[in-house]
Amino acid sequence: MHKRILTLGEVMMRLSTPGHERFIQAGNYDADFGGSEANVGVSLAYWQQEVALLTALPANDLGRAALRYLKTGGIDTSFTATTEGRMGLYFLENGAMQRPSKIIYDRFDSAFAAYEGRDLDWSAVFHQVDWFHWSGITPAISAPAASLCLRVLKEAKKHGVRVSGDINYRRNLWRYGKNPLDILPELISYSQVIIAGLTDFANCMDIHETDYVTACEKANYQCPSIQLVATTERDSVSASHNRLGGILWNGEDLLRSHIYDMPAIVDRIGGGDAFMAGLIYGLLHKSDREALEFAVAASVLKHSVPGDANYVSVEEVNQLVSGENIGRLLR
Repeated sequence: MHKRILTLGEVMMRLSTPGHERFIQAGNYDADFGGSEANVGVSLAYWQQEVALLTALPANDLGRAALRYLKTGGIDTSFTATTEGRMGLYFLENGAMQRPSKIIYDRFDSAFAAYEGRDLDWSAVFHQVDWFHWSGITPAISAPAASLCLRVLKEAKKHGVRVSGDINYRRNLWRYGKNPLDILPELISYSQVIIAGLTDFANCMDIHETDYVTACEKANYQCPSIQLVATTERDSVSASHNRLGGILWNGEDLLRSHIYDMPAIVDRIGGGDAFMAGLIYGLLHKSDREALEFAVAASVLKHSVPGDANYVSVEEVNQLVSGENIGRLLR
C-alpha cells in the first residue's frame, strides 16, 4: 500500500574526488546531488511510496539540474521553490583503509538557507500526507531554515501527521548565533519517531547518559510525544571495513538487529539516510522488529552503492534480511 511522505531539507551539489584521490591531488571532481532529507525521499520513492520534498533551489542551471535529479528520483517537486541565491555544495574525499573520508561544506547563504516559505499553502502541502520527516541538519543551517522547520512541524501536528526526526548533530553547521539546545528540544517535541545516539542526546537534549535505554526514557520524559527511538551501531575497523547493526527502543523493549560485516565499502555517505528511510518504510508496513531489520539491511546495501541515494529495491532489502542471494550473480 502506497503512503505519502513529506520531507523538508536542502539539496546540495556533491563534488567528489575521483576514486580515492585526496583533495590536494584532484584535478577534477565528479558532480552529483544529495542531501539528508532528499536521500531519504529518493529511497522511499524508489520503494513505490509517494514522496514530496519541500525545499528551495537557485534560479540558475545548477538549480534546474538539481530539480531534474529530484524528478528523476521520483520526488514530487510541487513544493520546491525557485529563488535567488546560490547552490549549496559539499566536497567529498573518499577514504580508504586507515585513512578516513573527509567532507568540506560550502552551503552558507544558499537559496535554501534564506528560504522562509511565506507563500506556502499548508492545506495543499499536507494534503493526504501520512508522514513528515525532518532532520537536525535543517535548523542548523540558518535562522530562516530553523523557523521554517518549526512551522512545518506545527502544521504536521495540526494535520494529524506522524513525524520522524533524524537528530543528526553536526557541530560545524551551527554558525548563526544559536546552538542546538536553543532550537532542537522544541522541534523534537513535535516528533513521534527520532533517530538519536548518545552524542545526539547530549548535544541536542542535554541528556548525558551512557545507557541507551535510560537516555531514551529521559528523552521521552522531556518530550512525551516520543514513541520510538532508534540508531545504528557502527564498528569501524577501517574506512573500507565496518560492521553495522541497529537498535530500537519502543517504550517497552530495546530491540537489536542482526550485525553485518562490510569488508569492502564502496560509499558510506547516505548510509544513515538509508537507515532512516528503511525505518519509515518499515514502520508504515511492518512490525517494530521487522522495521529495524529492514532499516539496517537497507543501510548495509547503501554502502555498496556510489552516490548519496540508495538505489536498491524492497525485494533486495528483504532478500538480505532473509539471507537470500547474498553476493550471488543473479541472471
